[in-house]
Amino acid sequence: MVVTQAPPLFRTATLKITWEKLPDDYQLEEEPVENTGQPLIAGALRETLELSGFIKPEMLIASNFGLCATVDEQLIIKAPDWVYVPSVKPLAVAKARRSYTPNLEGEVPQVVMEFLSENDGGEYSVKRTYPPGKWFFYEQILKVTIYVVFEPEAGLLEVYRLQETRYELELPNENGRHWLPELGLFLGTWHGKKEERTGYWLRWWDEAGNLLPWAVEQIEQERQRAEQEAQRAQQEHQRAEQEAQRAEQEAQRAEQERQRAERLAEYLRSQGINPDELS
Repeated sequence: MVVTQAPPLFRTATLKITWEKLPDDYQLEEEPVENTGQPLIAGALRETLELSGFIKPEMLIASNFGLCATVDEQLIIKAPDWVYVPSVKPLAVAKARRSYTPNLEGEVPQVVMEFLSENDGGEYSVKRTYPPGKWFFYEQILKVTIYVVFEPEAGLLEVYRLQETRYELELPNENGRHWLPELGLFLGTWHGKKEERTGYWLRWWDEAGNLLPWAVEQIEQERQRAEQEAQRAQQEHQRAEQEAQRAEQEAQRAEQERQRAERLAEYLRSQGINPDELS
C-alpha cells in the first residue's frame, strides 16, 4: 500500500511568509486537468457530503482551486485536486471565489488531496526553492493538517497527518480506511462504476462504517425500499384476503351447522320428541 516515504524535515525559519490579497485583476493560470477521471473523483467526494448534509455555508470545498501564499515576496499558487476548509470569511460581494489565501480569508485548509496521474509525481515534490513543490507548500508553508495522495489506476491511497512540523504517514484500519476526525468520517477506496468511469474511487464512510451513497445509489436504495414496501403491502393485502376468506368459510360452516340443527329439531318434533328436553 505504501509507495513513498515522507521527505526529510526542512526548516523554514529563513522564509518570509505573508498572506496578501490576490489583486482582482490577477490573471490566474488555468492548470490543465491530467485526465477526465480526476474531476469525476473530486466531484463524487463532494456529492456525498452534500447529500449527507455535511456541507455548511461557511465551508470551502473545491477542486483544482488555487491556494495562495507569498513567500519571500514571491506569490505562490498551488491548486490541489480537492481541498476542504472548515470556515472562510464571506466575500464582500456575491461572486465566485477565484482563489483562496489562508489566514487572510479564513482558516487554513484542513485537508488537501492530490490524484496522481501515470506520468506525474510532482505532488510529492519537496523542492523549497521558487516555485516550491506541493509537498513543501502544504507541509511547511500552509501547514495543512491532512495531505491525501491517491493513485486512481492502482487504487493506492496514502494519508499523511501533520505532526508538529512534518507529515507522518498514517496506517489504515482493518477495513483499509482512514478515520478523519476533522470531518467525522472515514476515507477509503472503492472499486466500481459511476457515470462513464469504472475503476477505483475515493469514498466516505460514517462513524458506524456505513458507506455514504452517491445520488444514483441513493435513488436505487429508495427504489428498492419502495419495492419492498409495495411487496409488504401486497403481502398484507393477501393476508387480509385470506383472513376474510377464512372468516367467510367459518361463517358458512356455522350456517350449515345451524341448518343441520334446525332440520334435526324439525325431525325430532315430527317424531313427537321435544328437542329442548334432550339438551
